[in-house]
Amino acid sequence: MARVCPISGKRTRVGNSVSRRGLPKKVGGIGLKTTGITKRKFKVNLQSIRVLLPNGTVKKMRVAASVIRNGWITIDQGGKKVRVPLVKAPRGRGKKPQEE
Repeated sequence: MARVCPISGKRTRVGNSVSRRGLPKKVGGIGLKTTGITKRKFKVNLQSIRVLLPNGTVKKMRVAASVIRNGWITIDQGGKKVRVPLVKAPRGRGKKPQEE
């Protein structure tokens, strides 16, 4: 399974890890010197949650933590993109969904 959020589209990104030595000029040194550059990965913080969809069904999704924090998801409904509030599905029978 790919590490991609189905709602925001966030995925693993690549970048550089830069090692430096020396004292910065603003602190009174001669400046920072780069001693090594290596590749690194920035991975998405995916969390597995049970989402209650507007039609009443429960779907288990792996979404980014930023989407959960935001509280809104965009889903396809009848060929249209619809923005709906993210409601976590309760566990157990007869429980009502809790609004945050």
